[in-house]
Amino acid sequence: MSQIHPTAIVDPGAKLAADVEIGPFSIVGPDVTLATGVRLMSHVVIEGVTTLGEGCVVHPFANLGGPPQHLGHKGEKTQLLIGPRNIIREHVTMHTGTASGKGVTTVGSDGLYMVGSHIAHDCMVGDHVVMAKGATLGGHVAIGDFVFMGGLAAAHQFSRIGRYSFIGGLAAVTKDVIPYGSVWGNHAHLEGLNLVGLKRRGFSRETINALRAAYRLLFADEGTFQERLDDVAEIHAGNVEVMEIVDFIRCDSNRPLCLPEREV
Repeated sequence: MSQIHPTAIVDPGAKLAADVEIGPFSIVGPDVTLATGVRLMSHVVIEGVTTLGEGCVVHPFANLGGPPQHLGHKGEKTQLLIGPRNIIREHVTMHTGTASGKGVTTVGSDGLYMVGSHIAHDCMVGDHVVMAKGATLGGHVAIGDFVFMGGLAAAHQFSRIGRYSFIGGLAAVTKDVIPYGSVWGNHAHLEGLNLVGLKRRGFSRETINALRAAYRLLFADEGTFQERLDDVAEIHAGNVEVMEIVDFIRCDSNRPLCLPEREV
C-alpha cells in the first residue's frame, strides 16, 4: 500500500504504484503516474501529464511537469516522461513539451540532477546523465548518454550534446558538442576529447587512441572541413566510436543525436 503523508495532496486521478512513498506537503496532480519504488520527499510538486519511472527519488522543492516557459503555450496537455532510477535533488525543474514542438520532454534512466538544475520543454536527455548544480538546458536540447554537465553550465535551445562528452562549469554551449568531446568557456569552445571520462568509463586504450587520431585529423588546418570529415570516415570506417562523431556531424536535423527514439 502506498505511504502517503496526511499533509500531502494527491489527486484521486493520479496513478500510483502500490509501494510509492509521498512525503509531507507534496502535491501530485491528476495526470501523474508514479511507478513502483518512487519516493517523493517533502514539498515536491508533480503536475501536468508526467510519468516517473521506477525507483526515482525526488528531493524537497523539486517541480516536475510544470508548463513550458514558452509564449506560444496555450495550456495544451503535453508530457514529461522520466525514466527509472533517477535521483532528482532539491529545486530541480523539468517542464513538459510544447504543442508546437514534439509535445513531450523525455529524460532517460539512472541520472543525477543536482540542486537547481533545469530541463526545459521538448528536451531529449539520455541515460546516466549528470547535471551539476544550476546546470540548465534550453528548449529542444538533445543530450546523449553519459554526459556530465558542470555547475551553472547552460545549453542554448536546439543544441546537441553527444554521448560521453563533458561540459565544463559555467560553460555557455551555443554550438553542438561532438560525442566524447570536452568543452569549456563562455561561449564554450571545443578543447579536445573527454579523455578523463573515457578512461573512467572503461574505454580501451586502442579506442581512445583511434579517437585521438581522428580528432587530430578532423580539426587539422589542412584542406576544408568537409574533406577532413570524409578522410576520417574513410580511414576509420570500422571504428564505431569514431563513426559516431562522423554521423553526429553529418546528422539530419530531424534526428537530434542520430539515435533511435527511446521509450521511457
